[in-house]
Amino acid sequence: MLNRYARGAVTRVMTPVARGLLRAGVSPDVVTLLGTLGVCVGAFAFFPCGQLFLGALVIALFSLSDLLDGTMARLSGRPTRWGAFLDSTLDRVGDAAIFGGLVLWYAGRGSNDVLAAAALYCLVAGALVSYAKARAEGLGMTCDIGFAERAERLLIILSATGLTGLGLRYADAVGLWVLAVASTVTLFQRVVFVRRQTLERPTSPR
Repeated sequence: MLNRYARGAVTRVMTPVARGLLRAGVSPDVVTLLGTLGVCVGAFAFFPCGQLFLGALVIALFSLSDLLDGTMARLSGRPTRWGAFLDSTLDRVGDAAIFGGLVLWYAGRGSNDVLAAAALYCLVAGALVSYAKARAEGLGMTCDIGFAERAERLLIILSATGLTGLGLRYADAVGLWVLAVASTVTLFQRVVFVRRQTLERPTSPR
C-alpha cells in the first residue's frame, strides 16, 4: 500500500542521486549490496546494546537504497531478472538482521522474553507474507494484497524502535504487537486470495 502512494514522490527525490551514481560508474547491484550491509551493521551494532534510536536511524537511511537501486536500473534502461532476484533476496537478509537485532536486545540486556518472542514471530510472519506473494507469482497468479507489505513493516518497526530509543516507553511493544497482528492478517488474506484464484482456473502439478 505504501509503495503505491509514496514510491512516486520518493523516486522523484532519488532520481538526481541515481543519475549521479550512474555517471560515476556505480551499478545498481553495488547499491543493493551496500544498502543491505548498512542495514545489517545498523541492526547488529546498535540494537543488541540498546542504542535503539541510532540503530533505527542508520537502518532507515540505508533502507533508502531499496528505492535508489530500482531507480538506477530504470534510468539505465537495463533492469534485469538478476537485479530483481538480488534485491528481493537481500531484502530478506535485511529483515532478518533488523528483527534478529531486536531479538538479541530483548533476549539479552533488554530483559523481555515476551518481546523477544514477538520480534521473532514478526520476522517469521514477514518472511511468510513475502514468500506467499513470490510463490503465487511464480505460479502465474497475482498476490498484491494486504496491508503489511515490506514498506509498511519497516515503517512500523523502525518508528516504534526509534521512539523507544528516545524514551517513549512501550512504543516498541505496541509496534511489535501491531506488526504481528497485521502480518498475520495479511498472510491470511493472501492465502485466501490465492485459493480463490486456484478455484477459478485449472491447477498445475506441484
